[in-house]
Amino acid sequence: MIFSRAPLRISLGGGGTDLPSYSNQYGGFVLSAAIDKYVYIYVNRPAADMLLRVKYSRYEQTSSVDEIQHDLVRPALKLLGIEDNLEIASMADIPDGTGMGSSGSYLVALLTALHELRREKVPVQTLAEMAAHIEIELAGHPVGKHDHYLAAFGNFTCLEIERSGRVQVSSLNISTATIEELRSNILLFYTGIVRRSSDVLGDQKRETERGNASIIENLHHTKELGYRIREALEQGEPERFGLLLDEHWRNKKRRSERISHPSIDRWYDMARGHGALGGKVIGAGGGGFLMLYCTSAAKPAVRRALAAEGLREMPFNFDADGAKVIVNF
Repeated sequence: MIFSRAPLRISLGGGGTDLPSYSNQYGGFVLSAAIDKYVYIYVNRPAADMLLRVKYSRYEQTSSVDEIQHDLVRPALKLLGIEDNLEIASMADIPDGTGMGSSGSYLVALLTALHELRREKVPVQTLAEMAAHIEIELAGHPVGKHDHYLAAFGNFTCLEIERSGRVQVSSLNISTATIEELRSNILLFYTGIVRRSSDVLGDQKRETERGNASIIENLHHTKELGYRIREALEQGEPERFGLLLDEHWRNKKRRSERISHPSIDRWYDMARGHGALGGKVIGAGGGGFLMLYCTSAAKPAVRRALAAEGLREMPFNFDADGAKVIVNF
């Protein structure tokens, strides 16, 4: 039995510029941090038969890989040449559809477990690229490589996506003191609104491919803000990071009406009114988690105001490990 995990992430800047529809023309830049919330994968070789079993929100039992309905598991098994005698089960700390990159983390955790099953050692970037290839090219999801790389590498990670598709990975040069300020002053609230990221990202993909000048210019500005956020964090200025988050969110909302929601706008304005410097909805937008950056003085008022609205805060820490095998026996 093999038990693996891969972290989820919070995007800090540049999100959306990793989609191939943009990055293949202009290059992308994304900065994110992995957090201590995970997708877990259990893999086992059943002793009694040669069937394939996949357990997630549904239960599948088949005798052929081609019969598997899960559109990430099926191409992953085919790519690795696994044809039978396998049981896969998944769990997660956070529901999918909440903007923290769960499908990318699922794939990275699955591939980590499957390679362990085959006694194969795979470089971290190879693992991330394989997961991205499966989701983008084989499954046809309108996503970029951001989630797969953060799940594989963990930590505070910067991704420069070249027009060729090659990804340059670097760690954010951030001090321990700044990390602690971020951990203390970033607040995550679950909105209870679940959305399909493919709806939002599909719109962006289509408009970028059509050459929509306003969308492309918006993404150029998003990338620029990503670089400015990196600079603020590396220079030890987390409050400037908070103010840049506000600019980042307002710019992002101009991309599509689907990115926000009237309730989210109200909660965000309420948080700003109680002293939050800035924030954003994590991921593609439309729902999921609202991330806010507050000074220490403002945190109690922001927490009280959003708790009164019924929003639940999720405590978190950062993850430094990336994808890993927890148990193999």
